[in-house]
Amino acid sequence: MKTIQNIPRDISWLSFNERVLQEASDPTVPLPERIKFLAIHSSNLEEFFRVRVAALKRMVLLKGKKANFYFEEQPEAILERIQTIVLRQQNEFNTVWQGIVQEMAENKFFLKDASSLSTRQKSFVRNYFDQEVASSVIPLLVEDLPALPYLRDKSLFLGVVMHKKNDPSDHKLALIEIPSDIHGRFLQLPSRSTERHIILLEDVIRFNLPYIFSFFDYDQFEAYIFKITKDAEFDIDNDLSTTLVQQIKKGLKNRRKGKAVRFIYDKQMHTGLLQFLIKHLHLSQKDNILPGEKIHNFRDFMALPDLFPIKTTRNQPPFVHPDVAGKRRVTDVLLKKDILLSPPYHSYVTVIDLLREAAMDPDVESIQITAYRLASNSKIVNALINAVRNGKDVTVMIELRARFNEQANLEWKDRLEEEGVKTLIGITDKKVHAKVCLIKKRIQKKTVSYGFIATGNLNEKTARIYGDHYLLTANSAIMADIGRIFKYLEAPEHTSEAHLHKCKHLVIAPTGMREHFISRIDYEIAAAKAGKKSGIILKLNSLSDDILIRKLYEAAHAGVPVQMIIRSICCANTHFKKFKQDMFAISIVDEYLEHARVMIFHHGGKHTTYISSADWMVRNLQHRLEVAVKIQDPAIKKTLREILQIQLSDNVKARILDGLLENKYIHRGNKEKEIRSQTKIYTYLQDTLPPESKQLSKASRSKPAIKSVAKVKPIPKTGTKIASLKLVNGTNK
Repeated sequence: MKTIQNIPRDISWLSFNERVLQEASDPTVPLPERIKFLAIHSSNLEEFFRVRVAALKRMVLLKGKKANFYFEEQPEAILERIQTIVLRQQNEFNTVWQGIVQEMAENKFFLKDASSLSTRQKSFVRNYFDQEVASSVIPLLVEDLPALPYLRDKSLFLGVVMHKKNDPSDHKLALIEIPSDIHGRFLQLPSRSTERHIILLEDVIRFNLPYIFSFFDYDQFEAYIFKITKDAEFDIDNDLSTTLVQQIKKGLKNRRKGKAVRFIYDKQMHTGLLQFLIKHLHLSQKDNILPGEKIHNFRDFMALPDLFPIKTTRNQPPFVHPDVAGKRRVTDVLLKKDILLSPPYHSYVTVIDLLREAAMDPDVESIQITAYRLASNSKIVNALINAVRNGKDVTVMIELRARFNEQANLEWKDRLEEEGVKTLIGITDKKVHAKVCLIKKRIQKKTVSYGFIATGNLNEKTARIYGDHYLLTANSAIMADIGRIFKYLEAPEHTSEAHLHKCKHLVIAPTGMREHFISRIDYEIAAAKAGKKSGIILKLNSLSDDILIRKLYEAAHAGVPVQMIIRSICCANTHFKKFKQDMFAISIVDEYLEHARVMIFHHGGKHTTYISSADWMVRNLQHRLEVAVKIQDPAIKKTLREILQIQLSDNVKARILDGLLENKYIHRGNKEKEIRSQTKIYTYLQDTLPPESKQLSKASRSKPAIKSVAKVKPIPKTGTKIASLKLVNGTNK
């Protein structure tokens, strides 16, 4: 078979972010959600530059030397393509935003700037600045400094040019960091009762520039927004004299010194100021220097005040799973049968209730659980701490290297240890990305184990919008394997990875997951060559592992139907003339983020089915501890298969993934029924509720069966921070 050229990982990712931009431009999407999709696009792109573009620049510098990351063959060429695509998407972004601004005005919602304020609003802005903001604004007169001071990554800056009306050549430059992390990005202004007016914090400061610099003899002020994106990666070295915690703390400090990988500025910026910044930031033409509009850090618009007189969400609230709706205890049900929980359709309260019950159950002896990205005010942690207070033996594996959550996880580690929780911090050279929980209790002098395996993080906040699956089970063989994983995690320096090979019912990375799924694909290839029925259905966040992609090509060439639902990166070139059975791949971008990983193999009609924490990427399969579990329950297998079939039939929000990267929608024919998969899945799962449970479901959503004894102090959110919203009435949103 002729060699097929894969799509570069980073180019495929940019294509995914364009699908997010498509949602922002879709007139059928409610206006507030379209603004949020713009914010998501902006946030995604920022992380892309901080991580992927930074890595590519490192690759260029290494020039083929050994690297501790997956090495692209032509990083320079990819960087050039990235620059071209990003500039094109930025133009599309600006066009979409201008259309949204017009629609906002039609809905009597106005974004005001410093030059368009009424007399009443000018007085309000002046007083607000004097009373709330002035003490947080410290201008830097950069021309008088020997070197440009440290400028924080992700912060927004106002570059100010002061001069005299009668002598423009007499000017001075200053920088102001916008303190949106303190005061929020948005301020609601007084306006007519039928209208809503908002001003950005940078425009509040811009309006007050004459006051801020009143001690200088200048009467003209120009101010331009800019921001810097820096390399966010840091290396964990092999220095045996330092602990992993010490290395991460050092890395967090070094992240401040990261090289700038992107500089975005107001395209109207004063030439002298622009040249000054480029020079002192040590930027060159090879760097991503991007002229833009007047608004940057658009990710903050996720917190735009919800002042629209229209519905802001489309899907209905989550409902309690039918197996536990109206039941007193989740544990009692779980000990009798497996449960497939699928948030955000099913309520995440069930997971929290399971841990709360364990914390208070006098027969429970121990809880072991992994944590990757916890919510800032984690109810999961709340239950675990109360379990310790009730005399349980609790072990938490908390992955300190979860990118952009490092600081929060360090703080959670300290908090858990203060309460007596046994805290594990992972493996030196691998992240622990598996989502597993093992609870042990005594029932009539016999130890019984139960818990769960999940595709998503133990985070009740993201569970509202991330589509995932949780297998709640008391299967003794599966629980025994989870026990083996924790035995390895408790002493990885003394227990070799070979110990993980003892897991017989879980598929583990890095010790054999890729090989296991290769064997599953080979089975389908053999069936197709023998003229038997075959088939593969994959649902993943990302598909970039070259070995597995080549194996999928081989399957398609042999005549195996390969159907894929890939949310973001898809490096497989799905259309090729030599394929006996063409590969079919779609991506669904809608109200919920498709985060689940599911693999289904026809296997002679048995439909061997897995859910997993792992994507099919090199990092997941070789550099992380991941888990996949084979589903045993026939009803759950059927549910997963039907959910994926619904998604494969989506003709509203599904886009075709192919080598052209055009993101064309799958449009229905004239006689075809509209299928929007997220809406239909909600209905499908809701229809499984017995009649008596439907009445209980609504009441149970907000009333957990078990309440914790005490609350724990929340950990401040780190990573991508959304500015808090300060409104006129003093409330925060």
